[in-house]
Amino acid sequence: MARSARQTYTVGQRRLSVSSLDKVLYPATGTTKAEVMEYYLAVAGVLIPQVARRPVTRKRWVDGVGTADHPGQVFFRKDLEDSAPSWIPVGRLAHADHTNTYPLADEPAVLAWFAQVAALELHTPQWRFGRNGQPRNPDRLVLDLDPGEGTGLAECAEVARWCREILADMGLQAYPVTSGSKGIHLYAGLDGTHNADAISQVAHELAKALEADHPDAVVSSMRKSSRTGKVFVDWSQNNGSKTTVAPYSLRGRDRPTVAAPRTWEELADPGLRHLELEEVLRRVADGTNPLAPLGWAPADGEHEGEGGDAGPSPDTADDGGAAAGSPAAGSGDAVDRLAKYRSMRDANKTAEPVPEDAPVPREAAEGEAPTFVIQEHHARRLHWDFRLEHSGVLVSWAVPKGPPLDTDANRLAVMTEDHPLEYGTFEGTIAKGEYGAGEVTIWDAGTIEIEKWREGQEVIAVLHGRPEGGLGGVPRRYALINAPGMGGEKNWLIHLMKDQPEAGGARPASKAPARAAGRRTTATTATDPADQQAFTVADLPAPMLATAGRPADLTADEDWSYEMKWDGYRLIAGASPGRLVLASRNGKDLTADYPALEELTGLLTGEAAERGGAVLDGELVALDDAGRPDFGLLQEASGRTSRGRRRSGRPGPSGPSGRAADEIELRYLVFDILQLGPPGVPARRVRSLLRTAYGERREILDAAVGQGEVVAVPPGHRGTLAQARRASRELRLEGVVAKRTDSTYLSGRRGAAWIKLKLEQHQEVVVIGARRGRGGRAGGIGSLLVAVPDESGQLSYAGRVGTGFSAEQLRQVQDRLRRIERKTPPVRDVPAEDRADAWWVRPSLVGEVSLAGRTRAGRLRQAAWRGWREDKSPDQVRWETE
Repeated sequence: MARSARQTYTVGQRRLSVSSLDKVLYPATGTTKAEVMEYYLAVAGVLIPQVARRPVTRKRWVDGVGTADHPGQVFFRKDLEDSAPSWIPVGRLAHADHTNTYPLADEPAVLAWFAQVAALELHTPQWRFGRNGQPRNPDRLVLDLDPGEGTGLAECAEVARWCREILADMGLQAYPVTSGSKGIHLYAGLDGTHNADAISQVAHELAKALEADHPDAVVSSMRKSSRTGKVFVDWSQNNGSKTTVAPYSLRGRDRPTVAAPRTWEELADPGLRHLELEEVLRRVADGTNPLAPLGWAPADGEHEGEGGDAGPSPDTADDGGAAAGSPAAGSGDAVDRLAKYRSMRDANKTAEPVPEDAPVPREAAEGEAPTFVIQEHHARRLHWDFRLEHSGVLVSWAVPKGPPLDTDANRLAVMTEDHPLEYGTFEGTIAKGEYGAGEVTIWDAGTIEIEKWREGQEVIAVLHGRPEGGLGGVPRRYALINAPGMGGEKNWLIHLMKDQPEAGGARPASKAPARAAGRRTTATTATDPADQQAFTVADLPAPMLATAGRPADLTADEDWSYEMKWDGYRLIAGASPGRLVLASRNGKDLTADYPALEELTGLLTGEAAERGGAVLDGELVALDDAGRPDFGLLQEASGRTSRGRRRSGRPGPSGPSGRAADEIELRYLVFDILQLGPPGVPARRVRSLLRTAYGERREILDAAVGQGEVVAVPPGHRGTLAQARRASRELRLEGVVAKRTDSTYLSGRRGAAWIKLKLEQHQEVVVIGARRGRGGRAGGIGSLLVAVPDESGQLSYAGRVGTGFSAEQLRQVQDRLRRIERKTPPVRDVPAEDRADAWWVRPSLVGEVSLAGRTRAGRLRQAAWRGWREDKSPDQVRWETE
């Protein structure tokens, strides 16, 4: 049986299914998955005592570690995989809004399963679960000696010896481990009578003492810039939420190095180096296990850390009481208020700022006020993050229903971990699988006046936001009051106070307009004639993009609405009674191309008419004889000049359909409204709807745009997904777009709150060349060669497209491509058989194909040409059919 086939083995009393044992995980040495599994089983007797009863966080390289030039992709995993065998023991940590379920490596079969899923690195905290399933106090202290630039293992060994002396004076015996990466880990056993905060403080003081004694060789600051020529003594891994690579764990380096326990005699060797898998196997076989005294011995009993000194939980989302990690005001304790924040984020995977240094309260310059930010966060549950600058950090609360804009409302605010000041400008996507995964946008930001700050009890502050911000452009006085009676120390109430500050010489009404959080309000004054300027496409927002997905991506506990996925061109329209501008997805001005859409200027009703205009989002389609969208007809209606556009005022020639371009029936299907009031006018004159929930935007749209001959507002579907997909199939459309009814509009960004579910796979491609035709296509084009950019934007060959063209279309394609011909292929990975009779073009044109999927090599399968995408540019193309 081939070693790549799935097989079943017995490990101890467990049966384990494994596969692809011949897969190479370390290309530099040819080390396979089978050899990794054999290693972990061989060292189980010395590794398990170090990791038993500790939650194991894994780093997985499912396709191997790769090479220095092309490193493999690594996945950071906390919760136990759904595919894991049911017999793997687990430890559960309950948090305010979720529960983490960690595997426990208490038997060799678990280590074998780790190897099966290519979990090369095993990371654990310094504490273990007790008999009651709760975290115990730490049973060891760890110091991570990290060499800065210009230093190495020899310098780390010298610092380790200095640490050993200090620990010995404290009655603690130290045990060194060369980390297998860069430096040395130093462990000392503890009796479990102190919690992680106390141990962290001791380790920090030790590091500072070493720095004071050896300022030219040691640094204790988290600041990377100060580490050159020195060894950084990292004390922070004693935090209850931090983990350290486990002794005897492999490392995901070029070669299979190991976090290897060493003797002090070995550390004195000038030739000290990191050990690899084979060397550690020989040591273990010889009975060498310098870390044995720190191994778990359950027969000795377990100290449960009961009472007020209970151990911490890793990755806790919300702390109670005061801000996470913050001391009482005036305590003088030197606490890193961002330790918890860092412990919950992998700087290599999240787009969020993750500073390495502890925050330092800044000295405010004269006239400089502290800052605030309120961020709209579309995570598992929509909420608003309310953050106020204090003591060098942004003290943070999660407000499920948003900051109240009504003085009669009290809303829940759940205190979360402190955030760095850099978070005040953060907008973006937190990757799936990471803490807080979802879309983050700034709802409002500005400065604050702090009137009262009683740590952990009460905060009163006046917020001065942006003119166009969610607070309405006027100062707002808020009070936050700790309310442990509402379910825990972390629960607070946020209240808009009745006594509000003056704004612009006039005190705002004591009661703000009643509206849902997340919606911006502006004056309802109609647009002044002076504001009726000649706005352009530059004044229009970029469209929000949907994410390709599957039905399983639609969470059952969220409210979704469904729209048909129209087969056309996306257009953003800016309309006023006397002017219309149309912008494609990539910002091109298409106003002159579709004069029939001027009808829209006379269809504005209600508040859109009162404010003098609107900004709309929709799809331009061409209808066939049965009244269904036809992408090929839309190509014809767009003209047949070299730019793919019709010259204004001239009817186009007949195309494959036999119709003149001006005879093709167009429809502009409007499915969203982004602004009430014309573009290009002061913000105070318009009502932006970008932060208004989608469900309400649809209601506003229905009241703002009437039906015309060319313009239509198609209905949304509030039934089931199955019903919507059935309707799409009956109409022979592309599929449906599911939109979460509470979602806001993320201009220019792709959001997980909009999910497109296609019935037929389509893919945008960049044309890079053509192959010469044969037989009936001799003298012309036989097929097009296409490419698709990867996530970094680098073009990669995607295959050939030879069907879906009429003879006339092939002639037009050839005429167009010959104008941008070049001598060499624009990508390097075109196979020889496709190069033989090819000629090449500049990769500047985007087309669309239908396909049956992708091959293992990542190429198009059964691709057929659908037409040019004039509304797309090559940098906007990405794979949709992964």
